[in-house]
Amino acid sequence: MLRTATRPRWLGLLVLALVLAALAVFLGRWQWAAAHDKAREDAVREVQERPVEPITEAIKPLESFPDDGSGQRVRAKGEYVAEGGFVVVDRLLDGRHGGWAVERFVVAGTGANLPVVRGWLPPDQEPPEPPTGELEIVASLAPGEAPDTRIDLPEGRASTIDLGRLVNAWPGELYNGFGFAMEERTGGADVAPVGLERVPPPLPDTSIDWRNASYAAQWYVVAAFVLWMWWRMMRQEARRERDADEAPDPAGTPAAATSSNASDPGES
Repeated sequence: MLRTATRPRWLGLLVLALVLAALAVFLGRWQWAAAHDKAREDAVREVQERPVEPITEAIKPLESFPDDGSGQRVRAKGEYVAEGGFVVVDRLLDGRHGGWAVERFVVAGTGANLPVVRGWLPPDQEPPEPPTGELEIVASLAPGEAPDTRIDLPEGRASTIDLGRLVNAWPGELYNGFGFAMEERTGGADVAPVGLERVPPPLPDTSIDWRNASYAAQWYVVAAFVLWMWWRMMRQEARRERDADEAPDPAGTPAAATSSNASDPGES
């Protein structure tokens, strides 16, 4: 079989099969990427098309975070409380290292606490004091993060937005989630977060678009099929050559034996 496979004809067909298989794999990877991109675009569009809701309609204090709550924009009135704010360390913004400035926002009407990420700041900098007085904010909701297990951080620093820690540290009820501040207004005027940069809300979790994923699977099958067909055709050719070598001559005597008897000098 190796002798057949190394002949120029089959080596040429192998090169062609490899080129076609590589092209199919490339198209499969492109479809796989498209499956993720389309799912992400659909999820982002779905979130952006949702209307901004009053926080009282989107989430309630102490209740579980809604299944479809990630990315939901909410409007809330209330006040920032200067005490209790902290910085979440090791957060990136456009590739830069820094932290999130998180403040305690007490929602009017419910009196419950909503952790709000007001913005990003460079490392080792202290966040500015939050604005005072009643504000109206628009925030993008997110579920709480993993428990903060780091014990090496100084006071006022944390590694996560750990709601379990905040429920014990902040008096009053707590919303089971936090918000990324998108707007802060007082008296109709926008309050710019001096010394901070707004943090874009994270993209919602997405899986894949199964239609494009099925196209990707089909291209991978095509790649495997091309190589399998080359192997099958080459193996059949090798078997035909082997059968031809082992076939008897027309007199019924194997060709090798006939050749041996014809050269025997003792035969008369």
